[in-house]
Amino acid sequence: MELKYKRVLLKLSGEMLAGGSEFGLEFQAVRNLAAEIKDIYDLGVQVGVVIGGGNIYRGLNAGAQGIDRVTGDHMGMLATAINALAVQDVLESFGVATRVLSAIEMRSVCEPYIRRRAARHLEKGRVVIFSCGTGSPFFTTDTAASLRAMEIGADVLLKGTKVDGVYDSDPAKNATAKKFDSLTFIEVLQKGLKVMDSTAISMCMDHKLPIVVFDIAKRGNLKDIVSGAVVGTFVS
Repeated sequence: MELKYKRVLLKLSGEMLAGGSEFGLEFQAVRNLAAEIKDIYDLGVQVGVVIGGGNIYRGLNAGAQGIDRVTGDHMGMLATAINALAVQDVLESFGVATRVLSAIEMRSVCEPYIRRRAARHLEKGRVVIFSCGTGSPFFTTDTAASLRAMEIGADVLLKGTKVDGVYDSDPAKNATAKKFDSLTFIEVLQKGLKVMDSTAISMCMDHKLPIVVFDIAKRGNLKDIVSGAVVGTFVS
């Protein structure tokens, strides 16, 4: 099969791992995501993954709870490591070789993030899961995903969500919301569309890294995208 994308960075929110729950891990949801990743792994696609931690802890909400923003952000980063280990465990049960690399060192749990090491793992056919964001407070996992995608030389950044693309308003609240098949980075910024945060969008724009926003819950979508099918919203 001819592949459109041979090296991808998949960005998932922590909420995707919670399934139908508001918080925590729902392992059927984790298995469903792992099955999607295995589909493209089996095609020979080199896969990097960045997962948020919002299903466990939200650093942005820490201030409202009286927790220092920097401390809250570090707590959120550690939450992403829990999610990364869960996804790693399920992927390996499917026979997929993986490595978890962390921007915050925790050597007894996972490897420290080193760009050349990450690239080498990808070349050897391992799925690389990047945890703990950028390792610095005040940066979202969207920004971490953009950064890692550029560092590993990904062909595309794939944003897996619960909706089938980018809309001009929330389709869950507005039945007449319009879906965009394609957008430019400038349009995303000017319209204030919630694709990813503005820092992440600006980084992708500056380095001409395209983004595909799609419904990760629909079986086969990920495989269709890397095979060249038109799925979701294409931002370039």
